[in-house]
Amino acid sequence: MPANNQTPYHQVIFARGYYASALHEISHWCIAGEKRRQLEDYGYWYSPDGRNAEQQAAFENAEIAPQALEYLFTLACGRTFHVSVDNLGGATEVDRETFEKKVMAQAERYEEQGLPTRADAFRHVLTAYYQHELGCEAAIAQGLDRLLRVRLC
Repeated sequence: MPANNQTPYHQVIFARGYYASALHEISHWCIAGEKRRQLEDYGYWYSPDGRNAEQQAAFENAEIAPQALEYLFTLACGRTFHVSVDNLGGATEVDRETFEKKVMAQAERYEEQGLPTRADAFRHVLTAYYQHELGCEAAIAQGLDRLLRVRLC
């Protein structure tokens, strides 16, 4: 959620109590460019549950990259990832297995070719905190240092 007159700072909004929801929304933030980060929901459309086949295909296409990042973030946290096709009430049949393969293939491409800059720094913070047991401030400092090094190169 972009800053506005009532809230002078940007916010990542997610379903309270759902760890995966936070990582998913942060994934969208990591992919969004500077202009999109100024838009509500980063300028993404969202068709609610109950999508037809065409809407579901568009949804899945838009979700491959964010869910691939969410998968990598989830691993960095030592948690279990579950792909989300998010269409429980839809009339169309969802091929979860095929979608999951596309998400995993994108995750592999990210591993081979590199993550987007913010995603790389965020995963570094998560890894430092959850796997190397650094304190929160120290992990964040490492992530910020990583961002600065990339931007200065």
